Amino acid sequence: MADGVIKIIELVGVSSESFSAAVRNAVAEASKTIRGITGVDVMQSSAKVGDDGSISEYHVNVKIAFMLERGE
Repeated sequence: MADGVIKIIELVGVSSESFSAAVRNAVAEASKTIRGITGVDVMQSSAKVGDDGSISEYHVNVKIAFMLERGE
């Protein structure tokens, strides 16, 4: 890695399918407005349980890292 500064943002990914899908959703959404994502760190996971006792939503708190770009 070249000299530079890495910025980290925190997001919550959500999915009705799985924890891994929630992580993918967070990274996909972040990549729409952030270039150069270098990594994702899952900090916490949780789920909502519906009235029938099954999991209805998967949530993951993630930190997304990317290099800050220098203006030329």
